[in-house]
Amino acid sequence: MATTTLEHHDAHGRTALGGTEELLGEKLTLNMGPSHPSTHGVLRLILELDGEVVTKATPEIGYLHRGDEKIAENMQFNQFVPYTDRLDYLAPVANNIAYALAVEKLMGWDIPPRGKAIRVIGCELARISAHLLMIGCLGMDLGAMSLFLYTFTEREKIYNLMELLTGARFTTSYTRVGGQTHDVSPAFLAALHEFLRTFPAAFDEADRLVTRNRIFVDRTKDIGIITKEDAIAYALSGPNLRGSGVDHDLRKKHPYLDYQNYEFEVPVGTVGDCYDRYLVRMEECRQSVRILEQALKKLPDGPINVHDAKSTPPDKVAVLTKMEELIHHFIVTTEGADAPPGEVYFGAENPKGELGFYIYSKGGGVPYRMKIRSPSFVNLSIMQKIIPGHMISDVVGILGSMDPVFGEVDR
Repeated sequence: MATTTLEHHDAHGRTALGGTEELLGEKLTLNMGPSHPSTHGVLRLILELDGEVVTKATPEIGYLHRGDEKIAENMQFNQFVPYTDRLDYLAPVANNIAYALAVEKLMGWDIPPRGKAIRVIGCELARISAHLLMIGCLGMDLGAMSLFLYTFTEREKIYNLMELLTGARFTTSYTRVGGQTHDVSPAFLAALHEFLRTFPAAFDEADRLVTRNRIFVDRTKDIGIITKEDAIAYALSGPNLRGSGVDHDLRKKHPYLDYQNYEFEVPVGTVGDCYDRYLVRMEECRQSVRILEQALKKLPDGPINVHDAKSTPPDKVAVLTKMEELIHHFIVTTEGADAPPGEVYFGAENPKGELGFYIYSKGGGVPYRMKIRSPSFVNLSIMQKIIPGHMISDVVGILGSMDPVFGEVDR
């Protein structure tokens, strides 16, 4: 009796006979990280390889876990501010502000216009700084070393600005629940004005260096494609979501800090590949410059902090001269702000995406429960879907284009 052998080819050209894969050789399991320069932190990627083609990718995280959410449950609201610096440590001011806005939502506070403008300035400087690092590191990962030098020259200027604004370059802890530690100085405003004058030309030079470079385009175009449907299904946010063609930016969709009063565009990609994610961040830097120019031009006068007689410290002069204010200062400092019972969630448009804080309060100065919605953690979840089918050399570019930071992945 005659028999027929069914034969088909899979995506990688291997022949399968009778429904079982023909063995062309053993697959290799390769551990990429957790200590590897291209993993952008302590990420371990367990790669299954068929030759140089990745057939399976499993991200393994947790090497930087510090228990931030449990720590928050044992601290007053303001005491947790320095811990938010260590989430996305490339944009510490933006983390501070997102957290403070969540607690202020619980308290029912709305800070004065000058305080909001100062926070917008901090957020947009942090966005430019974080995107410059992504752009420079992506270029370096793919062999364009010069781009890294261009972007880090400009980042150094932003660090100098942060030092003028906050007194620290890296972990700033500048924001407080209800406002900022202090007002901006004339020296900072002058330095920011000078930065905004010189940055666009330097940024355009970096743009010309690689954006149309044939090697860079070949290494990023049609690599690591995330469809619009997948981006939504995996709850991506920030530039990685917008790179896939989804027009969603919390500064536009759910404005906070008076963002509705600023004119800026939201760049959106079309294909969802590494190149689109790069282009989105390039344009976001230019839009942040627009916002900073408007904030500097329209910076209002007045107070920068909320005044709540019960839950905010009294003026320093009064504390030093009056017994009642001294006692009140002692109570607020030792017991914290008297938050009402309730549940709130606030999400801010951070450089990596939507950084959200869910706070469950039973009253008093300490949260009963806190959950941090970190964008890098959520964005990383799609890696095991988009990496298979690519060459091992493309894994570096895909990971660099996603721009995770493991301070907020592991928390």
